Amino acid sequence: MSLKMRSASAPAQTISADHAANLVKSGMWIDYGAVLCQPDVFDQALGARISELTDLKIRKCLTMRPRAVMTNDPDGKHMHVFNTHFSGYDRGMCDAGRCSYIPVNLGEVPDYYRRFIDPVDIVILKTCPMDEGGFFNFGPSSLWHRAIIERAKTVIVETCTSVPYAFGDGNGVHVSEVDYILDGGETPLPELPNPSTSKIDQTVARFITSEIEDGACLQIGIGGMPNAVCSLLANSGLKDLGVHTEMMTDGIAELYRGGHINSARKKLDPGKIVYSFAAGSKALYDTLDRNPDMLCQSVDYTNLPQNIMQNPRTIAINSTTQVDLTGQAASESDGNRHLTGTGGQAQFVRGAYASEGGKSIICLPSTYEKRGKRRSRIVFNLTAGNIVTTTRADMMYVVTEYGIINLKGKSVAERAKALISVAHPDFREDLERQAFESRLLPRGFNF
Repeated sequence: MSLKMRSASAPAQTISADHAANLVKSGMWIDYGAVLCQPDVFDQALGARISELTDLKIRKCLTMRPRAVMTNDPDGKHMHVFNTHFSGYDRGMCDAGRCSYIPVNLGEVPDYYRRFIDPVDIVILKTCPMDEGGFFNFGPSSLWHRAIIERAKTVIVETCTSVPYAFGDGNGVHVSEVDYILDGGETPLPELPNPSTSKIDQTVARFITSEIEDGACLQIGIGGMPNAVCSLLANSGLKDLGVHTEMMTDGIAELYRGGHINSARKKLDPGKIVYSFAAGSKALYDTLDRNPDMLCQSVDYTNLPQNIMQNPRTIAINSTTQVDLTGQAASESDGNRHLTGTGGQAQFVRGAYASEGGKSIICLPSTYEKRGKRRSRIVFNLTAGNIVTTTRADMMYVVTEYGIINLKGKSVAERAKALISVAHPDFREDLERQAFESRLLPRGFNF
């Protein structure tokens, strides 16, 4: 790890939030970091003087509470935001024309900073207070924060006593690399509500858990279906489950607290739960705080397929919003409206498949409601403008409440037949008709 050392004659200065905000000049690129590392006290101070600035650019990811810089610049006259993955708040800002998505595989973002992203005039990150070794721990949000610091002209940390201390290689910044320190107090961390599980979620979860074996290494996302999977695993009797994931969730933490995860059969980081960031409840954050069973690693460690594949029987469980009859999954947009981001889905799909005995599972409910009308998520063609997140060549298992299918090795015709079989019964006849009319299903094909 290369340290951007400060000279002995210029040690890090402790300053007020107003002083820190006054370091920002028009035209600068400011990096707020990601998830729980996004600053709050600094943001309030910068928001208070945003009208004095022009052409300010801010990069960030997964905003978990409203930002003062956005609230105090409602027409976007003074700044614009660039974002590598949307929360609901970020989505609203994009709808209002205030935020632009940066297409990324999250596991590659550290490399983007080191090779392509320039400049970073100021990076401001929320951290734990300085520890006995002189480090400001990032808490449960390692991601690409080390790479930003390596490129930043000015490094500011906003310390907060509410940030849990998370063990992990390079998960922090040394005081010798820091220009300014400001006291962020003890503001509670933002929490992410856990959606309840529906009957459909529970049905899908049963299909998924039937594919999980003793010793499996799990990557599980967030949402009703992943929550239902975690609930079933807690009562499954499966042994020696492990975790190597991008996001640490309440569902995984509950499995850990219940004694269902020991990571004993992992080859990479045996005995450890490995993740790159966490978002959830205070109970989750408390579970992570100084927990030696957990490692918060950079996202280029957690998400690169060559690392994921090292653990045998890796099971990647991810959700999508739409799948076409050839097997393409659109997981991040609704037509031209951007919803979330590519995240780590494509990388975990590939890494899990390459794992010895591994499986990639993409799940979705068969239908959704829009403008009072029920529509199918299994479609002949993707909605115009929809972004393909997982290619048809990469798709393995697809699960709805009507079953689970494996697309690997199947022709286009066989895929169409299989996907129609897990669509909602009300839409199967029309899907079959479209498939025959387009020659996706050849005449005479034994449907």
